[in-house]
Amino acid sequence: MKSLLFSLFLFLFLASSAVATVPAHNITRMLAAHPGFSTFNHYLSVTHLAEEINRRQTITVLALDNAAMSSLLDKHLSLPTIKNVLSLHILVDYFGAKKLHQINNSTTLVSSMFQATGSASGTAGYVNITNLKAGKVGFAAEDNDGSLHSFYVKSVQEMPYYISVLQISAAISSADAEAPTAAPSAIDLISIMSKQGCKAFADLLRGSKALPAFKENVDGGLTVFCPTDSAISGFAPKYKNLTEAQKVSLLLYHATPVYESLQMLKSSNGIMNTLATEGANKYDFTVKSEGEDVSLKTKVNTASIVGTLIDQDPSLKTKVNTASIVGTLIDQDPFVAYKINRVLMPRELFKASDALDQAPAESPKPAKRKKNAKKGSADSDAADAPADGPSDDSEDQKAADQDSNGVSGLHVRLVMVLFGLIMGFLVLLLPMF
Repeated sequence: MKSLLFSLFLFLFLASSAVATVPAHNITRMLAAHPGFSTFNHYLSVTHLAEEINRRQTITVLALDNAAMSSLLDKHLSLPTIKNVLSLHILVDYFGAKKLHQINNSTTLVSSMFQATGSASGTAGYVNITNLKAGKVGFAAEDNDGSLHSFYVKSVQEMPYYISVLQISAAISSADAEAPTAAPSAIDLISIMSKQGCKAFADLLRGSKALPAFKENVDGGLTVFCPTDSAISGFAPKYKNLTEAQKVSLLLYHATPVYESLQMLKSSNGIMNTLATEGANKYDFTVKSEGEDVSLKTKVNTASIVGTLIDQDPSLKTKVNTASIVGTLIDQDPFVAYKINRVLMPRELFKASDALDQAPAESPKPAKRKKNAKKGSADSDAADAPADGPSDDSEDQKAADQDSNGVSGLHVRLVMVLFGLIMGFLVLLLPMF
């Protein structure tokens, strides 16, 4: 019986170890090691397809080199249409080089992300993979009458049964994927905020010199954190004491020139630059998440100078102003606006004592633990850069740094479950001895 118990324990230990060592994948970093795919890598980032790839456990990416991407870009497709085309090149099943050449009956239909997201018409999002003679493998969209114009070139990188990156010779042609997408309707920032419980903030923005910066970034990428009416009401006395330039900086501080969906905020914590960031004026804050809750934290000045003495009040040495996201006003890529329960107070404008006076409109839930993942903008270079819009490099790097997303998080949960099973078996078997 002791031998049986030992064998059972050893089996469960090895099983849990195997799960614990399953690696998370990051498509941006994988392709970054291959400069010949830099254009493809860039467009996976700016279309946010990289994040979708990283979140899935079983995926095949049909990568296009720079020459193939150049031919695709020569069609002058809009960014939403390019996203549809590239999503057709992401298969929601695993195909390594070996599996390609072992396809039964020479051909198979595989669903792509274009199909899985519901963007395709009918079955236009399926990809036909055909194993031809002499080891040649062709790819075609299901809706192109079976004509093969794209072929397997080589395996770029494979993590068996999790992710496979295969180079193909040309973009898969699809009339459905390349069809013009409807242009997004014009977004009225002020109207949206006013109707969703942020009228006070909208009124401040309406007559401010900060408004043009918000409007200029809507099409390229913008995330707004809008304090509720009650939060603005309690903050009004402090706002009135600011100069006009400081008021503009404060309003700009409540937006970042990058689209950040709620899932992106949850999966990638760290320092975030804002529209107010410029040179030495960092005007940044820290994003923290715990489960479904997302909070924004700003550290205000930790000491005040009175004459020639430094105020040594311990209560003022480290104060953090925390605001929680309590709702979403609109999420229409590339623009999203959230409702927050406090006004964000940048350290460039406020002292620690000011943070003590601002009571939250709605009490945020306390964080139980901290995550160490950081955004690409967390490094000092990004913090000192002008925030006049998202650069290509920062967008790519942001996607590259999202390692603590769904795949790695799932591994932790599986390990915890297996550990619980081990302990349960031991408890049940102990009375037998």
